[in-house]
Amino acid sequence: MSKRALLWYRNDLRLHDHEPLIEATRECDSVLPVYVVDPRPFGRTYYGLEKTAGFRAQFIRESVEALRRSWQDTYDGQLLILHGRPEDLLPSLCQTHDIDAVYAYGEATYEEIFVERQVQQALHIPLHLYWGGTLLHIDDLPYPVSALPDGFTRFRKSCELEVYPRPSLTPPSDVDIIRCEDWGWFPTDEELGVSSLCPSTHAQTDFVGGEHRGIQRLRHYFWQTKCISRYKETRNGLLRSDDSSKFSPWLAHGCLSPRYIYAQLKQFEEEVVQNKSTYWLYFELLWRDFFRFRAVQLGNKIFHDTPHQRYSSPTARAWERFHLWKDAKTGIPFVDANMKELAETGFMSNRGRQNVASFLVKDLQVPWQLGAEYFESMLLDYDVCSNYGNWRYVAGVGADPRDNRYFNVLKQAQQYDAKGEYVRHWLPALQSLPGKSIHQPFFLSASLLDDAGINIGEDYPPPVVLPKAFHKYKLQEEPTLQMNMFGALR
Repeated sequence: MSKRALLWYRNDLRLHDHEPLIEATRECDSVLPVYVVDPRPFGRTYYGLEKTAGFRAQFIRESVEALRRSWQDTYDGQLLILHGRPEDLLPSLCQTHDIDAVYAYGEATYEEIFVERQVQQALHIPLHLYWGGTLLHIDDLPYPVSALPDGFTRFRKSCELEVYPRPSLTPPSDVDIIRCEDWGWFPTDEELGVSSLCPSTHAQTDFVGGEHRGIQRLRHYFWQTKCISRYKETRNGLLRSDDSSKFSPWLAHGCLSPRYIYAQLKQFEEEVVQNKSTYWLYFELLWRDFFRFRAVQLGNKIFHDTPHQRYSSPTARAWERFHLWKDAKTGIPFVDANMKELAETGFMSNRGRQNVASFLVKDLQVPWQLGAEYFESMLLDYDVCSNYGNWRYVAGVGADPRDNRYFNVLKQAQQYDAKGEYVRHWLPALQSLPGKSIHQPFFLSASLLDDAGINIGEDYPPPVVLPKAFHKYKLQEEPTLQMNMFGALR
């Protein structure tokens, strides 16, 4: 008697390197691929923010629709799209189609694991869950995840000595797909309750969801431009698309597998060059792994300040400062430029994320969980493990905890945006200020600001706070504005 499988897609929106797909086709004769649009990730966070705002909702929709096209083109089949809670929909679907087993990737954090358990309780057939989402397999670590080192460096060194990534899996050549009468569709933003998009004309990278677009980006960055060979030197760049890999949105939604990226990286090292930059991409993939394993180790504690306290109650002042921060109105240009990029594109560089997070927590004294929830809402590449892991790291309560970890935003701005190009791009109100002076309008004289046509309080807000640490990096000499022959600013 033939066996029938249901393949439940979650954050793994691809065909390549997909163990549940491989196992479903190996153990069963026919497969029904399904994606369930669960309304809960489109609800509200603890602090009342949108869990999934417009840019990520669009990226997910694009990725699911691209996956449907891949099933059509590769296997002459379809991807079934349902809208509702998986624990409500999958059991009846399995009964209707005489399914013998469900295959899926397991997740690492509470809300996703809760859904798995609810589905398992509602099913009367096996639910086979596989580890995924990391470069290194959890079973291959040199210690149980409960004994994971607190610091990344110890984790990295032990893994580099003892663990090799498993090979990227090739998708099956043929799949017999179970047929449905109605294949469904992805809900609209209005149906999901998602805020409408306000796309920016300033965006430097075109992020479109889907496996094909993710592979296209990888080929561009590795093989067409060979930018990977300069990654370590350029990765902190803020403005240009090829300063860094920009793989993270496709990784977060499983359109790209980290093992596939690693396989391509090793091929590049063999055929083109192996250097510090190629190693550094592997290094960053290990950071991503560390945060995921750490989330498994800590469970719900990744959301906590202390073992017993998950959320702080922000004061009225903290709420006011949080809104200035998220609305790019802090009066600190480097912070505001990064926050404006996030609001208008759904993306921000890693360097930017570290700075705006440190500024919110250390300078504005706002609970870090509020910032983490805003990033959860806005980021295209939101991944609960990396997001909360990084916020804990900056706040000094995560891996490698340090109370004195502090990013001096003015120093960082002058180092990583030395000519002011990034701030000038996102904050045109300040574009007449030359060079590094654009980072510190609060230190410039009223006469210079007047000559530049900038009125602090009208054209650009005054600083909500002015950290003492900034004074060390105040320009020693005020710049001179260059005029053209008509007396206008150049």
